[in-house]
Amino acid sequence: MEARICPDGSAVGRTGPNCEFAPCDEIETETLDPMIRVDTPHTGAVITSPVTITGRAHGNWFFEAGFPVSIVNWDGLIVGEGIATAQGDWMTTEFVPFTAVITYTIVSSTPYARGTLILKKDNPSGLSEHDDAREIPILFGELNETTP
Repeated sequence: MEARICPDGSAVGRTGPNCEFAPCDEIETETLDPMIRVDTPHTGAVITSPVTITGRAHGNWFFEAGFPVSIVNWDGLIVGEGIATAQGDWMTTEFVPFTAVITYTIVSSTPYARGTLILKKDNPSGLSEHDDAREIPILFGELNETTP
């Protein structure tokens, strides 16, 4: 049996025709992280390139309707990056849906097939007090061939 542990400590199993993990209880998730909620991929999900990232973030996470997203390998090396784009009016303090499609490359010689998805609040001011980020542990489902 496989289970995904939700932020509130509860567990959910796989469901549906694609055998994906059921979503965590949204009320609990919102209580634990009131600024950004990632719908896919979930913590510990197996991803393949390109990966589509969806969720909702408060409008102040965006600048010019976007915020940066990175994928790093097991030792923190950036293997893919892009921009999450607002799917609605981002000039609000309410939740705004977002989507990002990130292409990444993990060579087959990598010792571990794990990494982290990093969603970073856009901070055009550069002031550290306005920085914020969320990290989601992920697993890589396919490794690319090593280039000669």
